[in-house]
Amino acid sequence: MPSNAPPTRNDAPADDWTPFRDRLEFEFADFAFRRNQMSAGDIDVLLDLWAASLFRHGDCPPYADHVDMNETIDSIPLGDVRWQSFTTTYNGERPQNGEDVPSWMDAEYDVWFRDPHTLVCNLLSNPDFDGEFDYVPYKEFEPNGDRRFQNFFSGDWVWSQAVHEHFLST
Repeated sequence: MPSNAPPTRNDAPADDWTPFRDRLEFEFADFAFRRNQMSAGDIDVLLDLWAASLFRHGDCPPYADHVDMNETIDSIPLGDVRWQSFTTTYNGERPQNGEDVPSWMDAEYDVWFRDPHTLVCNLLSNPDFDGEFDYVPYKEFEPNGDRRFQNFFSGDWVWSQAVHEHFLST
């Protein structure tokens, strides 16, 4: 989108919770995953308790388990930054002279991530964040002359980094 383009409109009806079936599904996923950052096991316990309470009514909770909930969250059509992964192993020093090698030194580990460059581009192009980011360091002062520190970009370290990088590149 051009920088002067107006914000995009969401023409979806107010009761469209896609990919969630309804507001309850969305609110539960938002609470368990984002706000509470609940473990998979705790989500499963909570959903099992919920299922037990609904059984006598012939109903079921919004998700079968944490996998079902996570698959729904991952199918949200906004953002469009796909998950990627790679496998890595430890390649540092190993015990010598017949000492036991810890199992973690031989294990393979999956690392999952989303492309940080694309994520930042999506954030910066989102009209909801227009005017909400500081792009350059700044120094702010109270009327009496005292320095005001408000956030990361008002601090001394980020200021010195920007000044340092500026002089190195000129």
